[in-house]
Amino acid sequence: MRSSNDSSMGASVQAPKRHIPFRYLILAITSLVLVLNYADRAALGVAGSTIMKEFSLSHTQFGMISSIFFLGYAPFCFIGGWLSDKYGPRVTMGAAVGWWSVFTALTAAGAGYLSFLIIRFFFGFGEGPQGSVTVKTMRNWFPQSQMGMAVGVSQGSTPLGGAIGTPLVAWMVAASGDWRVPFIVLGGLGILMTIGWWVIVRDTPQVHPWATKQDVDDLIQGAIEPEMAVLDPAEEKAESLGYYLKQPLVLATSAAFFGYAWVLYTFLSWFPVYLVQARGVDLKEVALVGSLPWILGVIGYMGGGIITDRIALRTGKPAAARKGMIVFGLMGTAILMACLGLVSSLWAAVAMMSAVVFLLYLTGSQYFLVISDTIPGKRLGGVVGFVHFIANLSGVLAPALVGIVVDRTHSWPLTFGICAGICVAGVVALLVWGRTRYMKPV
Repeated sequence: MRSSNDSSMGASVQAPKRHIPFRYLILAITSLVLVLNYADRAALGVAGSTIMKEFSLSHTQFGMISSIFFLGYAPFCFIGGWLSDKYGPRVTMGAAVGWWSVFTALTAAGAGYLSFLIIRFFFGFGEGPQGSVTVKTMRNWFPQSQMGMAVGVSQGSTPLGGAIGTPLVAWMVAASGDWRVPFIVLGGLGILMTIGWWVIVRDTPQVHPWATKQDVDDLIQGAIEPEMAVLDPAEEKAESLGYYLKQPLVLATSAAFFGYAWVLYTFLSWFPVYLVQARGVDLKEVALVGSLPWILGVIGYMGGGIITDRIALRTGKPAAARKGMIVFGLMGTAILMACLGLVSSLWAAVAMMSAVVFLLYLTGSQYFLVISDTIPGKRLGGVVGFVHFIANLSGVLAPALVGIVVDRTHSWPLTFGICAGICVAGVVALLVWGRTRYMKPV
């Protein structure tokens, strides 16, 4: 039997406390920024039918308003990534959030077709950097073994923004009777978020006064490949940015990402309008059924990153794991999109679109992760920004093309079939040219 002294001695011995790494707070604030990013972006689609009616806009005109956003957005995907390599994620993202929040609020000042075009064009400047800067931030703070989780959770917050923003914007429009209210509210929240980002975030754990030693140590211990354990991107050896932009893997990933983005931006710009006009759903019902696909998108985005992390740890081939998930998810998306126009009921259409968004978002973090797993950190922002730029050229084309097709053919199924074909083309490009080898400098 143990004596009372033994018991008291045992009770007095305590295991050393293990603090939660500070990087998880960086992940949390980044995720909140991206929730706001997509809530702001989704707001126009939710209020779209009301705006079209008030200003007598055709489908083609509203499609052009949606598309011109990407003329500003797509170049700043690349510019923002390049700036994050040069000046760091903290400055780049802070400036971006402040910029897009001002133009979110200014959307309420829209007074017709031309003014909406101008506002949405400049709005895109601020929203563009989020993808590349987020990946750069996660690479600076998280070990390679957790990158799928980190990028999946942070970027997975974008559909969460849609899930929250869709009912919130619809409710505010219905409650106030004025489509302008949600844009003013979201713009104000963005200014507060800008301040929070600047206070909490630093570029790397080495320069953050609140970071722990564990944050720094884990960057080395959590590397799946030795090349990915470099702590300071400034010390890495790397080729010029142009060298990496010409690599087959980068170009093939860009093509697959283009297919993903085509489906996403068709959905983002037009699905609420499709529900109202083709399925007879009123705006209050959009608040419910329009958020369901986004909820599954959150699960898919976050789950896809976690799943490929586990596969990468088991196989030691992270980029190959990411590539396999892209092929699986995009092919499933293409099949369901081709069938979407054949369903006859509202709930069947919503269920089908929810499954599409789930499969699509399973691949959502993988395009960023393929690049993160194969490109030196010194060039990561620029290369991710380039891939994101190519993908978002679909945003220039897809919303406008859908509007033109619907105006001229009155066929929503045709637009869904176009989505399916572009997804398949992206899969083929990745299978043929997507070599997954680490592109070391020579």
